[in-house]
Amino acid sequence: MNTQSHALQPAAPAAPAMSAGSVLTQVSSVLAVIVLLILACAWLARRLGFAPKTGGSQALKVSASVQVGQRERVVIVDTAEARLVLGVTAAQITHLHTLPPVAPDERAPAPAAPQDFRQLLQNLVKRPGKPQ
Repeated sequence: MNTQSHALQPAAPAAPAMSAGSVLTQVSSVLAVIVLLILACAWLARRLGFAPKTGGSQALKVSASVQVGQRERVVIVDTAEARLVLGVTAAQITHLHTLPPVAPDERAPAPAAPQDFRQLLQNLVKRPGKPQ
């Protein structure tokens, strides 16, 4: 009789299913981690110089620069009206000379099209002294 009573008893209930709130919390936390990882990669790319610099003004452009001392430079800055020759030190910037503006036909050609990802990756992987 004892063996029959075990056979007639219902099986133990299965483990409860996860609640919807728990699943939503897990999915949200994984999504947040992925977004933070993408932002960290973008920040790292910008810090290492892989991302182009933004926010530069087209009105001022440094066209040439020469180091003349430990902390001194002579810089040529192109503006719309003139080219300025400036002496730059750690403490100050001094106007040295004003040149006429560059004619449009003398300006440097537009930069070449950016490299595709494959070429960029190959350039990064190259090591000096290693044959290709």
